[in-house]
Amino acid sequence: MLPFDDALQRIVTSASLLGSERVPVAHSAGRVLATDLRAHSPIPAFDYSAMDGYAVDSAAFHGAGGWDLPVIGESCAGRPAPALTPGSACRIFTGAAIPAGANAVVMQEDVTRSADRAQFSAAPQLGANIRKCGEDLPAGAIALLRGTRCSAFHVGLAAALDVSEVVVARRPRVAILCTGEELRAPGSFAAPGTIPDSNGPSLAALVTSAGGVAELMPRVGDTLPETEQALRAALSGVDLLLTVGGVSVGDHDWVRVALERIGASLEFWKVAIKPGKPLAFGRLGSTHILGLPGNPVSAQITFALFGIPLLRALQGDSRPVPTRGRARLQHALTQKPGRTGFYRATLEGDSATLSSNQASGSPASLALANALVIIPAESVGAAAGESVEVLRLAEL
Repeated sequence: MLPFDDALQRIVTSASLLGSERVPVAHSAGRVLATDLRAHSPIPAFDYSAMDGYAVDSAAFHGAGGWDLPVIGESCAGRPAPALTPGSACRIFTGAAIPAGANAVVMQEDVTRSADRAQFSAAPQLGANIRKCGEDLPAGAIALLRGTRCSAFHVGLAAALDVSEVVVARRPRVAILCTGEELRAPGSFAAPGTIPDSNGPSLAALVTSAGGVAELMPRVGDTLPETEQALRAALSGVDLLLTVGGVSVGDHDWVRVALERIGASLEFWKVAIKPGKPLAFGRLGSTHILGLPGNPVSAQITFALFGIPLLRALQGDSRPVPTRGRARLQHALTQKPGRTGFYRATLEGDSATLSSNQASGSPASLALANALVIIPAESVGAAAGESVEVLRLAEL
């Protein structure tokens, strides 16, 4: 069995960057930038007021206070600013351009207004309440680096750069092939011995969340000819083929044999993790192949651990592997050494509580968890109160 870190490294480093495309800024959330995004003009583009108040020249405030200045002119957002008349104050509103000759804004709460005159009790500091041109980003600066996966806040910044489109990595195309005579569509007639296919919809959702385009292929039964035919159909025009079930060594596990018969090369097919030991990885031409175990928790966790980093790497994501953290275990945990353990848990602050059911066939336990506690392969477990490594499921 291949150690977890070795398997993950092999999978991620096997990825070659896909092509790129232009998309509207408003549609770029979740996409990975294929080029650096620069500020072609400064942000902000001009000096503007951070407050409603009065624009003044701080040099006019000499001697002992207070000061009484005439109010001449008004600067509003979205309009050209009038020049400041020397020795006066100009009414100004938040976001409005600073008048030429002004170098400070006194907020209106600190001013007493009487008709067309304003009284000031304190002299303003030079630059007070002014947002300077280029203070956020100067012209020519890199605003977002290539490899950034755009969040909603990145989208806002890109729009602030005054660009209508950005260049992003093409979405990976992913075919999902679930195997097993027992599977049926959720909500369909429940013949004896059958179960609804929970892996297909879950994996499709995970693919979408990682920036891919998922296609659920027709489910396939447990025969070699049928499996081989389904694999050939699923491999057409995709960047990643996900198979679910049939990668172990049971009498009805045909996926590995069928992959070899159609010419796929498998780098490995066992990883020292729990859950999810039977995991196959290989290629056929330019298509990556990831063979997942059939149990719901095993399939979904192994895809989260290996498939999501692969999809991110194919898009040039600068952070393909999710960030881990640490938490204190609320209850003792024991394991048999030999495989890295990924245990479902609920994380609250820096405290991790293990799910009571760790069975690989329990989708409820995974749905109700928000983190995985990670125990190294060589470890026999962790004591209550011990600091352990955790992976937040929201990071996936």
